[in-house]
Amino acid sequence: MSAQPARANFGIGEVLAQLRGEFPDVSVSKIRFLESEGLIQPARSPSNYRRFGPADVARLRYILTAQRDEYLPLRVIKDRLAAAADGDDDEDRPPDRAGRRPLSRRELLDAAGIDDGYLTELEDFGLVRPSGRHYGPEALDAALIIVALGRYGVQARHLRAVRAAVERESSLIGQVVAPTLRQRSPGSRDRAGQTAGEVAALSLQLHAALLSSALADAGFALPGPLASAPAPASPSSADYGDPGFAGPAAARSGA
Repeated sequence: MSAQPARANFGIGEVLAQLRGEFPDVSVSKIRFLESEGLIQPARSPSNYRRFGPADVARLRYILTAQRDEYLPLRVIKDRLAAAADGDDDEDRPPDRAGRRPLSRRELLDAAGIDDGYLTELEDFGLVRPSGRHYGPEALDAALIIVALGRYGVQARHLRAVRAAVERESSLIGQVVAPTLRQRSPGSRDRAGQTAGEVAALSLQLHAALLSSALADAGFALPGPLASAPAPASPSSADYGDPGFAGPAAARSGA
């Protein structure tokens, strides 16, 4: 059965659906205002409707995050976006808590062992998301896991349900911490972040428990807890020769 063609762009309503779990206050008028201020430049369809690609959605997410978390005015955000477009500032980006810095597109491709077309497909399905012109460490983690799943014949299109479930869980966590964020008191954002992390960890544990139970009901004996499974390693060229691994090219063809 052939794969459904990957979505290359979205209407403004679809963009809202992607963003509202993380930014409940975002609206059509807000997006149109950002466009009028020159912060985003979505394409236009022949009927003059706005069409947003993955890069446009990522840019919107960056703008909204900078407003929410850093309280930056639009002028400063616009200057930052312009500076990022003028030069490669990979080395100036701060590392994450594990000491890993954001990656350029080429660095992500090399680290995950995938080609540009496959990464574009993962972006189209919402499985890997850039942050501006860079990719966070989580994007590399996701790409490596998806490549590992590919060795079992799992293709990007099969993971749309996983992406949807993540969006719903993220929305739930947002609802849990919303009262704390509304306090606007010193430390409220830090407390909200800590709570979000704790709820997310519990959600992951629940997911593992429910999946273990479902597999047991189906008659599968697991060697150990799902949470103890090893993290995927970067693929080598030999991995693509494994007859059990469809690989990026096969995934795009629906093999």
